[in-house]
Amino acid sequence: MVAFPPCKINLGLSIIRKRADAYHDIETIFYPVPWTDILEVIPSDKFVFTATGNAIPGKEEDNLCVRAHKILNAPPAKIHLHKIIPAGAGLGGGSSDAAWTLRLLNDVFELKHSKEDLKNYAAQLGSDCAFFIENRPMLGTGRGEILTPVDVDLKGKFIVIIKPDVHVSTTEAYAGVVPKERKPGSEWTNDFEESVFRKHPILASIKSTLYEAGASYASMSGSGSAVFGIFSQQPSDGKLNPFTPSFAGWL
Repeated sequence: MVAFPPCKINLGLSIIRKRADAYHDIETIFYPVPWTDILEVIPSDKFVFTATGNAIPGKEEDNLCVRAHKILNAPPAKIHLHKIIPAGAGLGGGSSDAAWTLRLLNDVFELKHSKEDLKNYAAQLGSDCAFFIENRPMLGTGRGEILTPVDVDLKGKFIVIIKPDVHVSTTEAYAGVVPKERKPGSEWTNDFEESVFRKHPILASIKSTLYEAGASYASMSGSGSAVFGIFSQQPSDGKLNPFTPSFAGWL
């Protein structure tokens, strides 16, 4: 069985407070974007994981697809991941792969886990993994694993995502943020931007370029380093110079 795990963007991201467990409470709107990896799961005599496409950092046993198979205690399977979504971009590609591994294993082996079961497993793998079980616009609170449907619809809008050759570690991003409460109804802002842009000014330049090209909204996604712009119509490539889109398409 083959699936196409999508990525996500964050429409605003507020860091509310640091928790006793060293995580942070956040508030964000997750929105799915049709920039996908390719994932295949088939029954096998023994467990095998293979990957092609973009290089995946870390050891195989730490890969979220491998961990998803283990946490679900599923029968042996052959899992192949073709990686397209860049890592370390704030787009949740690895989390999406993990969530869709859970979904595929559940379907292939008819494990009969409910959506709530899968969300609980996903939350153990990563703070934003549970979102990809829902895979529709959701308000994320807590660590991001507490999900509430939200009435945000960007259908008919054009998105441009630019991922420069910049790596931002999540630990580094959180270290530069002072948590603060946000008033309900505040405009979308990403609390990571101030400190991350200061260290990586090219990201601020990308955001400015997207606005100059006609974006109605532009932001860094998650803790970066991808920056996206939402447009009412497709911008010409010339307006985005000197940056080249990593992904562009209709939502």
